Amino acid sequence: MQKDINPERFIRPHLLDTKPYKYVSPLEVLSEGAGIPAAEIIKLDGNENPYGCSPRVKEALSTYPYYHIYPDSEQRELRKALAQYVGVPTSCLVVGSGSDELIDLILRLFIEPGDRAINSVPTFGMYSFHTQTCGGKVVDVPRDEDFAVDLSGVKKAIVAEGAKLVFIASPNNPSGNTTPEQDIVHLLETGVIVLLDEAYYEFSGETMLPLADSYDNLIILRTFSKWAGLAGLRVGYGIFPQKIARHLTRIKPPYNVNIAAQIAALESLKDLEYLRRAVQAIIAERQRLFTRLSEVEGLQPYPSKANFILCYVSGHRAVEIHQELKGKGISVRHFDTPRLRDYLRFSVGKPEHTDALIAALKEIC
Repeated sequence: MQKDINPERFIRPHLLDTKPYKYVSPLEVLSEGAGIPAAEIIKLDGNENPYGCSPRVKEALSTYPYYHIYPDSEQRELRKALAQYVGVPTSCLVVGSGSDELIDLILRLFIEPGDRAINSVPTFGMYSFHTQTCGGKVVDVPRDEDFAVDLSGVKKAIVAEGAKLVFIASPNNPSGNTTPEQDIVHLLETGVIVLLDEAYYEFSGETMLPLADSYDNLIILRTFSKWAGLAGLRVGYGIFPQKIARHLTRIKPPYNVNIAAQIAALESLKDLEYLRRAVQAIIAERQRLFTRLSEVEGLQPYPSKANFILCYVSGHRAVEIHQELKGKGISVRHFDTPRLRDYLRFSVGKPEHTDALIAALKEIC
């Protein structure tokens, strides 16, 4: 007879209470919950590209003959194409299964148990999630009322906590605002690692890449999920100082980016004209969505340079509106945190999605 065994006693203590990341639901779950066919769901909760990927991607994936062969673990062809797109040497590029994997790898490289990382909240939840799973301590420095980074507060926290790393998303998720270059320079001058997440770069047109030549502590992350419509295939990349890139390449899992994702990213870079037209359509619709949201009583949208708009909801009705929209087959994002409890985030969809959203909001509000 086997004695009672509790395998949890072998788990690393800091992982026992780690809070899971709250991801958005897939179409089939939303469809089942609303009792509406998946094709009729209006999904505005995940900042996905409503126009989808390049037609070249679908064609290439349907005709590729070697899915039974392991992919290139170094992503040589993709990194060459990225070097041309970004304008940096291939030795500065590391590709991951989404930028999420790269965040995890970066923290594995730098953060030991107990090390501090500074987070300007509210922001993308994966920064704190991965820091905690690595055993690090997250030090939150609140953004101001307009969601700008508290530069003075961050710099003080770096010194007080002996932090190794600072996270900055620009444009920030979920607020959509960018961080000025002078603020990034001030953070770089502290000497800590500055992880700058430019996941929404193609929608803002603003990048700190020119600073990379002057600062060896700057890391820039980007993704194909948003602008290229490849969220379901998980492919992102980082622009690193060569010394850091070499170490990351050594510790990353082999074959971390599957062959379908590599093919899709390559074909996307061959069809920039198509994808840039879609990006411009989203930018134009972003302005229209902002204007229409401003017309709804009780809503206050914030200007955004990403493919989403954060909106304050008066009267503590954000959760209620979120649920009522969900019942109508319109999925938007609500964050159950103290700072964002009265806010909703709307991804920018197609014009018909905006019209349906506004009609539903006016009916509810």
